[in-house]
Amino acid sequence: MIATAVVIALHVVGIAMLLSLWRLLRGPSLPDRILALDTLYVNTIAALMLFGMHLGSAIFFEAALIIAMLGFVGTVVLSRYVLGRDIVR
Repeated sequence: MIATAVVIALHVVGIAMLLSLWRLLRGPSLPDRILALDTLYVNTIAALMLFGMHLGSAIFFEAALIIAMLGFVGTVVLSRYVLGRDIVR
């Protein structure tokens, strides 16, 4: 029962990733694309965690943590770029 719920959740997260990718490629403005990229990495974290639960492996949780840290830094850098400020101070 729980394994079925995890597989269904993986499919739903996969659809969300495809929709985020579509917005990333077709976004009307740069802030929309940055938000889509942010959403895409959050969906990737969710997919990795669900896949780790499905396989019973802890390595996927560590990979999700690394993606979360890199995604946060990337979002901050891109946001500072959009605001027109200096990226590195």
